[in-house]
Amino acid sequence: MDPLFWPSEAHSFRRFTPESLAAIEERIANKKKEQVEVKEKNKDQGAEDKLTPQLDLKSCKKLPSLYGDIPADLIGEPLEDFDPYYSDHKTFMVVNKRRTIFRFSATPALFIFGPFNPVRKTAIKILVHS
Repeated sequence: MDPLFWPSEAHSFRRFTPESLAAIEERIANKKKEQVEVKEKNKDQGAEDKLTPQLDLKSCKKLPSLYGDIPADLIGEPLEDFDPYYSDHKTFMVVNKRRTIFRFSATPALFIFGPFNPVRKTAIKILVHS
């Protein structure tokens, strides 16, 4: 079924949690293993289907109305990314009141502040405040 015709409830907004980060790290490890196996198997074939970011979910763009209304308690909070391209990237997204999408890296900022550090969460809230 075409994703354009899914009901808006299908796109649930989920908070970015330590479990989400662990799942991303697991997907990254699985992808690396898969790439090694494919390289060994098909050394001559170089054709691969590369996933690209969705244009309607680019950073600094408005979240399409297709995704429905954002619950008030999730505005300005780190969320799991909708875009399948970012499913194996250590990133999360934040949406502000004006439905603008911001993406941030889940790696430690300044090698000190992890994505769940209160100082970093406050800085993100200030950055995305409309």
